[in-house]
Amino acid sequence: MRGVTINKGEPVDRALKRLKSLLDNEGILEEMRRRRAFETPVQRAQRKARSASKRNRQRFRYTSPTQDAAAAAAKEARLSADA
Repeated sequence: MRGVTINKGEPVDRALKRLKSLLDNEGILEEMRRRRAFETPVQRAQRKARSASKRNRQRFRYTSPTQDAAAAAAKEARLSADA
């Protein structure tokens, strides 16, 4: 179980905020919300597609043109090797 230690003289509100941010960063709050109600297989696929698109958008934001060219060349080599 996750928890935070309250430092001496620290307000409880601040400790709660730290706990909430810790749980949010680990994805525990999102999982609790998701498990609160039944999720159909279609809804699960839609949720996974949304998170995958967010992940890909974040990943490709930091690629350089040389990395893109190298990836395209590697893909082309794989395609020609398979044929």
